[in-house]
Amino acid sequence: MTTTHDSDDFALAAEKAATLIDALPWLQTYRDRIVVIKFGGNAMVTPELQRTFAEDIVFLRTAGVRPVIVHGGGPQISSMLDRFKIESDFRGGYRYTSPEAMDVVRMVLTGQVSPAIVNHINEHGPLAAAISGEDAGLFRGRKRGAMVDGEEVDLGLVGDVVGVNPEPVIAQLDADRIPVVSSIAPDIDTPGQSLNVNADSAASALAVALKAEKLVILTDVAGLYRDWPDRDSLVSTIAVPELRELLPSLQAGMIPKMAACLEAVEGGVAKSAIIDGRIPHSILLEMFTQKGIGTEVVP
Repeated sequence: MTTTHDSDDFALAAEKAATLIDALPWLQTYRDRIVVIKFGGNAMVTPELQRTFAEDIVFLRTAGVRPVIVHGGGPQISSMLDRFKIESDFRGGYRYTSPEAMDVVRMVLTGQVSPAIVNHINEHGPLAAAISGEDAGLFRGRKRGAMVDGEEVDLGLVGDVVGVNPEPVIAQLDADRIPVVSSIAPDIDTPGQSLNVNADSAASALAVALKAEKLVILTDVAGLYRDWPDRDSLVSTIAVPELRELLPSLQAGMIPKMAACLEAVEGGVAKSAIIDGRIPHSILLEMFTQKGIGTEVVP
């Protein structure tokens, strides 16, 4: 018995081949390089996006890239705080975290979100392993406040990453695993106390410590707008000096994300990007296409 192929079959196959060839320079650029990816927000709340995110990460690893995931869990934390009737508000783009809320943050990030990400990736094989920022001295944190209308306000148990020991992550990478890191850090000033660390900032600090080739932050906006809400003002590429000047004028929720991109590139990461994680396979679109998506920060 013989089979035949019509012209549509060949056209589709040729289109797929062209896509692979277009990706070749980027596959060569990122092969054997570490890429840190921050996964969070509305990019992680639907089963379809969780599935396509896991597929992208497995594709990266199969292509020879060394992905490291740092995750938040804002929607899941908010839901659990509501369930326990614990009040929490946002100040200057950061969640105020009381001691009661901190217990919920740790429970959600290490007991719910990390295992879910690991399980989705491991549907494709025994590839991923979870690490908390508290494990083996990975992160060290210090409490911080936030500026609102020119005044510093208290954020409770919220901190910045002020030190990184990348060895626990490197050990996982050397074992051919995909590290999945939750954004919690021990408070260096108060032994036994942990801090809720902004996942964007944690991903940036880890990318610098790992000498990563790129930091990619998945969020729920298309990128940085020079003049929001004018959707035609979406910035494709921005250099460090311009972003540093623009940063204070951004909306509160964008400041931590763009500050993380800025700090990563200033710390030696070649490029960083903020992309719309609501788009299926957004990571592959950003890393393996000529135009990419979202906003890329360059030196």
